[in-house]
Amino acid sequence: MTPERLDIDDALTRMQALASDLWSHRSRHHPGQLAWSAAYGEPEVLDLGPAFVVEGAWAWLESLDWLEVCGRDPEAIEQVVQAALAAADDEVTTSTLETESEVLTVLAAAGFTEIEAPWFTHHHLDLSDLPPVELPEGYAVRAVRPDEHEQRAAVHRAAWSSTSRVTGAAYQRLMRTPPYRPETDHVVVAPDGQWVASCCVWLDAATGVALVEPVGCVEEHGRLGLATAASVSALTAARDLGATEGLVCPRGDDDYPGPARLYRRIGFEPGARTRAYRWRRDT
Repeated sequence: MTPERLDIDDALTRMQALASDLWSHRSRHHPGQLAWSAAYGEPEVLDLGPAFVVEGAWAWLESLDWLEVCGRDPEAIEQVVQAALAAADDEVTTSTLETESEVLTVLAAAGFTEIEAPWFTHHHLDLSDLPPVELPEGYAVRAVRPDEHEQRAAVHRAAWSSTSRVTGAAYQRLMRTPPYRPETDHVVVAPDGQWVASCCVWLDAATGVALVEPVGCVEEHGRLGLATAASVSALTAARDLGATEGLVCPRGDDDYPGPARLYRRIGFEPGARTRAYRWRRDT
């Protein structure tokens, strides 16, 4: 069967459904991670590439030089990878969890070779073991309201970068993208009313897995445990909505160790890591 070529807006629901159906600790993709990647910026800024979908697999050119792949059936995976490479730039990079043996076999046969690059470790947490929310005196944590997209985007930019693609309009679009829920998107409010930390949690109701993505704290209020408090608060809300397991995927290499330490203090335990691969078109 020839893969369907679709814009990401048309493909996203099917991609999320397959990621959810295939979910295990050896799987890379979560519906919330796909939603964030597809909608964290305005479409004309992200300039996302097409997705290629068949029964049992998909491949997405998030950009024409970056490939995401999901599937368990080697024949279906090969079909979507080959279709994506035909539409890609002459050099393409991808990242996959080291446990996704079917995807890795297809990538190797297609000519991908492993490269050195920053890598990420999936961390898992039984949500019955969540610690309590702890905040310094005067600070409070609460869920975002549906009409607060401008403020929510602003605290993200303040924590990450003033040039972040996360604008108010982009965040409003993100809030309309399943499985987003404002009930699991939490912010920490300082004594003066300023929003100073945030955590968005994406609950996949089909699996009960709640993904933490992203978390941030403004530098002026750092080292007070605010990112931890936002994360625990949002995960607690997800648990109240039926989540049973937490997932987070921080950097695993030594160049950026802080987030992994934060999540392990909450109780997350490391699992499989990602590996990066590159393909070059024959000339």
